[in-house]
Amino acid sequence: MATTTAPAPVAYQIVLTALLSLNFGFVLFDRNASSFLMPFIQPDLRMSNTQVGVLSSALSLTWAIAAFGVGVLSDRTGSRKRLLILATLAFSVCSFSSGIASSFAVLLGTRLLMGIAEGGIMPLSQSLIAADVDARHRGLAMGVAQGFGSSFMGSFVAPVVLVGFAQAFGWRHAFFIAGAPGLILALLLAWLVRAPPPPVEAAARARTFSAESLRAVLTDRNVALCAVLSVLLVSYLVVTWAFMPTYLINTKGMSPTAGSWLMASLGISATVGAFVTPAISDKVGRRPVMILIPFLGLMIPFSVMYMTGTTWTFMPFFFFGWALNGIFPMFMATIPSETLPARYVATATGITMGLGEVIGGVLSPTIAGWANDHFHTPNATMWILAGLAVAAGLLGMGLDETAPGKRRTPAPDAAELQPSPAV
Repeated sequence: MATTTAPAPVAYQIVLTALLSLNFGFVLFDRNASSFLMPFIQPDLRMSNTQVGVLSSALSLTWAIAAFGVGVLSDRTGSRKRLLILATLAFSVCSFSSGIASSFAVLLGTRLLMGIAEGGIMPLSQSLIAADVDARHRGLAMGVAQGFGSSFMGSFVAPVVLVGFAQAFGWRHAFFIAGAPGLILALLLAWLVRAPPPPVEAAARARTFSAESLRAVLTDRNVALCAVLSVLLVSYLVVTWAFMPTYLINTKGMSPTAGSWLMASLGISATVGAFVTPAISDKVGRRPVMILIPFLGLMIPFSVMYMTGTTWTFMPFFFFGWALNGIFPMFMATIPSETLPARYVATATGITMGLGEVIGGVLSPTIAGWANDHFHTPNATMWILAGLAVAAGLLGMGLDETAPGKRRTPAPDAAELQPSPAV
């Protein structure tokens, strides 16, 4: 898609993408901490399965509100760098607070605040990439920014480090470890990320955020489908993180160490997928990848329900099943950014992320926890995961292709919004 400014120097594009990826990696390191530490937290604070789900839902709710609100605010003001630094500092403070929680209610409050701090970080990051990274490599850059650091730090390193630390020193101290890197990253962002371009004129800004233009963004076919995909696959993600560690230990009989390494295999898969999946989509198109990859998600719930064996038995199914994590940057950022003009990127990204969080992230873990308690079987959660994977694959068939060189219609220009037919 067209951009309003020339791409930044290649060296800066690489540094920017790497730093934003690392920053989001530690955001997910902290967000996932409560799930990995739940086998220690739940008995200590005497929490029910429903409360476990509510805890995950609460963070998703405020994450969603922040994702949309900060996206709109940054598009209005152009203060992307400043907002990103403030959000990074805030999530560190909230992580420290989680470590001193003495009850479910206190922990719930800290996670609500955590969502506010973290929710806007990825919309801000992707809007910086959309402005400064060459369009030929934007899919890969957005995939790396959202998927590589979050997968390596949040999915691979986090379960091993946090569970090991909790076993040695207690789960409260593990939250302190999760929050500390944010302080360093805030300084790096202030030093290395260049100031954003001057804000657009007030009149142009008013046109951009008129009710008619915002409605056009919300009713664009690709953005609408990406928002629904976000609901389905964010649900798959948060339900897996919220319940799989406990399922592996309590239902499959694995030790905490074995369970943490199996969960870490998801991080390895997502780390590889952060490069491979967007790169494939740059070559063959976004739509084929969005159709095929979600069906791989069936491998995880079916393997744990119907197979027995060691950690190594399940690891290939977890590795290939988690390939769907690689398409998250595509439906949350790449496809919307290639569908709409540049000035709408943060808003569109905030919408797809926000709706995914507020509907999928908030409701799904609570529903899954209730289903486990109501039907008295942890397999209820696994069947929910299978249904979400199938629905996402079928929905991908409705997307219009947006990859440069693969799309049938011209890319949107930066001057006027030309929405595709509404769904």
